[in-house]
This record gives sequence, structure tokens and C-alpha cells, in this order.
Amino acid sequence: MKIVVIGGTGLIGSKLVKELAARGHEAVAASPNTGVNALTGEGLADALKGAQVVVDVANSPSFEDKAVLHFFETSGHNLLAAETAAGVQHHVALSVVGTERLQDSGYFRAKLAQEKLIKAGRTPYTIVRATQFLEFVGAIAQSATEGQTVRLSPAMFQPIASDDVATAMADAALGAPVNGMVEIAGPERVGMAALVQRYLTGIGDPRTVVADANAPYFGVQLDDRSLTPDDKARLGAIGLETWLARR
Repeated sequence: MKIVVIGGTGLIGSKLVKELAARGHEAVAASPNTGVNALTGEGLADALKGAQVVVDVANSPSFEDKAVLHFFETSGHNLLAAETAAGVQHHVALSVVGTERLQDSGYFRAKLAQEKLIKAGRTPYTIVRATQFLEFVGAIAQSATEGQTVRLSPAMFQPIASDDVATAMADAALGAPVNGMVEIAGPERVGMAALVQRYLTGIGDPRTVVADANAPYFGVQLDDRSLTPDDKARLGAIGLETWLARR
């Protein structure tokens, strides 16, 4: 089966392409680096010829409110139109757990707009909502650092390793469209401040994490429901300490 991975040279996309190829499928990495640009439409028609499934794991290069909305709306329109023309049978997209609960954020407003486009499109679909990746825990710490102090919300979250995301996306791509959403998350639900402290300790970073309920998460306030999945979520196998040991 031919499966085109939009964003196929990025963190998740590159792992997904390898996973699909290992399972015996023709996996095509489609990104501006390979001459396929969903934002401009360049190369889409040729890339999608003969494809049964398209998996969109691309992310906006800018998180500025207008830029990120333009990226997801425009690339979404272009991709869905190209899929209809090519007769693609299944559209799989990577989204974010808690998208509808974090609409104070321009990024999450853009992701919700992307989801609405997919639902309104003609191609049968599966939207996979993932929790934050363990690979970005360091960036979370950096965003909240002042001197040697990291001030973060104690709200619960459930970060997932990118390897587990790639496996779940491959399973979704090879399965039947659900015409709805599924959630994936890491194996441990834990306070953000507490987990980031474990991460820093694990890499020998001397910074100290302070739990502050008013500390914003990339500009938005969190509670224990903001970033956590429902009870039916598929859980990955890789926790923080295992992930750190593999680095």
C-alpha cells in the first residue's frame, strides 16, 4: 500500500516512514525538503498519485497566531483537495489532546480549525490526538526559566515518547478510518512541575523547578484536565526514565 506522509522528514514523520516501510508498505516522505509543499500546493498532485492513505504530521514553522492559522487552514484545504482528486481513501492527521480546552492559544485555535476542515472534507478520516511529546520537555523547562529557577504549573499532563506516537500513527494509517478521533498518551499521568524536575535531575541540570498554579504554559493557564486524555486513550509504553536511558 502506498502511504504518503506529509511532514515525513520531521521528528514524527521520519520515524513513521521507517515504521511503515518496516511493515512492508511504500511510505513516501513528503515535505518541502523533498519537493512537496502542502502550504503552496507544490508537488502534492504528483506525490499523491496512487496513494491509498495520506498521513499529515506536518507542523507550522511559526506559532504566531495569524501565521499558524494560515498554515493549518491553507495546507489543510490544499491537501484535502489533492486527496479528492487522487482518490485517497483515508486521511490520518496528528492533532493535540486538549485542543478544544485551550482556545486562548492561537496554536490550539489553529489546530481546531484544521480538525474542522478534515471533518467537513470528503475523505474518510482518523484524527489522532496526542499529548505533549517527551522530546519537548526540555523546551517546556527553557520557556519557564528565570536564572536557575523554572516556574511551572503543577497541573497534570501525560507526555508521550515520539516512538510511541509513530507506532500509533502507523496503526491508524493501516486501519480503517474511524471518522472521528482517538487519543494517545504516555504511560504516566503526573504533575508538569514534578516531571520536569525529574527530567532536569536525570540530565544533571542544576535548575530547580517551582510549582506555581498561576504559571502559564506557552501563554495559557492550565488545570488538571487541560492536557490529559480521556480514560479510553491508548497508552504508550515508554516513560520518562526509560526514554532518558535510551538517549
